[in-house]
Order: sequence, then C-alpha cells, then structure tokens
Amino acid sequence: MSRYWIYSAVLLLAVAGIGAGLAVWKYASVQAAMAAAANQPEPIESVTAAVAEAHEHRPTTTSIGTVVALRSITLQNEVPGTVHEVRLIPGEIVDAGTLLIALDVSVEQAELKAREAQAVLTRATLERMENLRRTRAVAQDEVDRARAEHDVALAEIERIKAVIARKTIRAPFRARIGIADVHPGQYLDSGTVLTTLQGIDAAVHVDFKVPQTLAAALHEGDNVDVFGPGETVPVAALVIAIDARVDPATRNATVRARMESAAGQPAPGASVRVQVPVSPPVNAVAIPASALRRAPSGDHVFVLAPEGDGRYRAHARQVQAGALLDDLVLIHSGLSAGEQVAASGSFKLNEGTLVAIANKKP
Repeated sequence: MSRYWIYSAVLLLAVAGIGAGLAVWKYASVQAAMAAAANQPEPIESVTAAVAEAHEHRPTTTSIGTVVALRSITLQNEVPGTVHEVRLIPGEIVDAGTLLIALDVSVEQAELKAREAQAVLTRATLERMENLRRTRAVAQDEVDRARAEHDVALAEIERIKAVIARKTIRAPFRARIGIADVHPGQYLDSGTVLTTLQGIDAAVHVDFKVPQTLAAALHEGDNVDVFGPGETVPVAALVIAIDARVDPATRNATVRARMESAAGQPAPGASVRVQVPVSPPVNAVAIPASALRRAPSGDHVFVLAPEGDGRYRAHARQVQAGALLDDLVLIHSGLSAGEQVAASGSFKLNEGTLVAIANKKP
C-alpha cells in the first residue's frame, strides 16, 4: 500500500513539473513575440484621398414630357371642291402666305365677272337717279332703291371673292409641312384633313405631368431641365402654365414649360425627360461614392487626419448620406467641406489605421 502511494506521488510531481515547464516556455514565447512585434513598424494601408467639396443640391424627380410646337395645326379645307393645284412637299419649310392648295374656282370667277358687270350697271343707274333727283324729276324712293341694288351687287362681289379665297389655302404662319396625300383632280369634301403644319420658332413647349402635391408647389417662372433622347446635357426650360384641373384618374396635373433653345431639339411630339425640382436647394458636401461605407450601425466615412510627420491616420465618422449624383454622393451632416476622406481602398481601414495616400501631390 505504501509503495502505491509513493508511485502516485512521483507521477503527480512529474505531471506538475511538465505543466510548469510548458507554462514557462509559453510565457517566454509570448514575451519574445511581443518584443519582436514592438520592434516592427506599424502597418500602413494605401488608399486614395478625396477632399469634401461644398455642393448646392436641389432634390428633383423625373417626369416624361412631350415636345409641342408653339403653333401647330391640322390643315383642312373649309369648302368642298376639286383640287386644281397642290404645293404640299412633306418636310418643306414655307413662309406665311405661301400657296399650298388651290381648288378649282372657274365657276366663281365667271360669276364674279358677271357680278362686277352688274355692279357697273347699278352704279350708273344710281348716279343717273341722283342727278334726276336734284331736278326733282324722280321720287326719293327710286333713288333709295337704286342705291340698295348697287349695294347688293357690291356685297355679291365680296361674297364671291370670299369663296375664292376660302378655296385658295395658304400657310397661316411659317411652318414645316407634314405628310400629305392630295393630288390635282381630287374632289375634297369640306373638312378633309390635308396635312399638318408645325410652326418653325426659336422655342417649343414641353408638356409633362406631375403629382398633384408637386403641382401645388410649382409656380410659373420655375426652372426645369429637359433631356432629349440619349442626351446627358440638359436644356433649361421655364414653367409658363400649370393646368387648373387635376386628372381624377391619375391625380396628376399637366404642366407646360417653354424651352427657348429649340434648334437641334427633338421634333414636336417627341418624348423627353424632364427633371422637376421637388424642394428648395440644400447645402451639402460631395465626396466620391467609394468613400462612403455602409454598415448596420449607420453610414460612415474615414476622415484622414495628419500625424505631424507626413503620415495620416484614419478615423471613422458617422455621416448622413443623401442623393447619389453620378459617381458622387452628397453628405448632409457629419462632414465639413475641405476635410480629407479615404476614397478607394477605404474598405481596408479600421479606426486608427495608419494610411499612405497614393494620390498625394508633392
């Protein structure tokens, strides 16, 4: 029994000795590693830097608009008749007063000559009656009757001239001719659609729809930006009218803007994008989108602070991010203009990381 206890005690002492030796060895290894790490330089992460710049931004929404010519009509004939002459060339620009279509007026011209001859006769009769009246050879009612017959003859002449004018269709303003399918010899009923005329002006209208709440905030004189198909540079337009009625089906109101720079812009009827302001301008700062880091705790950026020896250290700062403008993001709070932030490579940073700025200028 005593020998068993002796063996057990020796075994326990051996195990304890081995554990103590391992502990001493581990402690010595850790101390050596810490000493070696203390002699190593602090790791540096390479990033590109960007300076936060002041930016005035006005929130906008996009609406689809339609280009409308200042003057646009569908050309129709007022009176029926047979086409005598056609000068409708699709796409041609004509000046005001240019003859477009002439209907046959041979009957009216013959009747006009007859009425003119009758007017000459009634004029002579009236003058003769007035001379006889001075000598009291005829009664006054005969003079009045002769004057009335002369006035009727003159009125008939004017009526026939008006019919001839209505059968001669001219351009009411300078315009571009649309597609037409009218030919000489063709009989036209009154109200036949002949072609369309789009006014050639230095400006055009753009009609677009906005929600009723936005329409209530818009005013005549407000500016909107118009983008043509595939265009990235906007053309400024001025709001000139807001429809007084809201569509009960869509709850949208129609707004009309005037775009002065019409040269080179889409043709009337074309679709354009309209950027409409939704609130007054706000002051913010703009930084590259790559500088903004998003996390469950909130958006943040790494501000680069100089260390005094030419080195920089990154410090995380919570910010309130706003709209994204191309490759820039707006910061409404948490960052001031002129501060330097880490852009590309910011995903490698932590609080207090020492950084080297790759794009730093000498």
